Amino acid sequence: MTAAPVLGIERFTEVHDRYFGDIFRYVAGRLGAQTAEDVAAETFLVAFDRRKTFDADRGDLRAWLFGIATNLVSRHRRKEARHYRALSRLDPREAAEGHEDRVVDAVVATRVGKALARLSAGERDVLLLVALADLGYAEVGEALGISPAPSAPG
Repeated sequence: MTAAPVLGIERFTEVHDRYFGDIFRYVAGRLGAQTAEDVAAETFLVAFDRRKTFDADRGDLRAWLFGIATNLVSRHRRKEARHYRALSRLDPREAAEGHEDRVVDAVVATRVGKALARLSAGERDVLLLVALADLGYAEVGEALGISPAPSAPG
């Protein structure tokens, strides 16, 4: 059995240039443009560190990158939730800084969050990978390490 070729540094530069915009748009759709730059960059740092583990025989490079991005989005959301829980325990006079950001977040969460909140975390990841990253069902399955649903009869 022959091992899949490892992504070299030169090849990885091409991968970054080709997919950074797609990853950025997906993350921006989930977390906002301000946070997306950092999370998208971190996606490629993680991918670079793990490039020797990428196996083209097991899946598509693009789906692998979106899988990493989805995991980082989830980690960011958990960190953010912990942050807001900590803020809720502060004296309101101390928490006044950043109030406007929380109000904007609350308005967005009210409009979109109600529908998304009804979904499980996995369902949300699938929906947002299709809607924001324009991944097909097979790519979503690869990104999340799950089997895609069988095709609906046409």
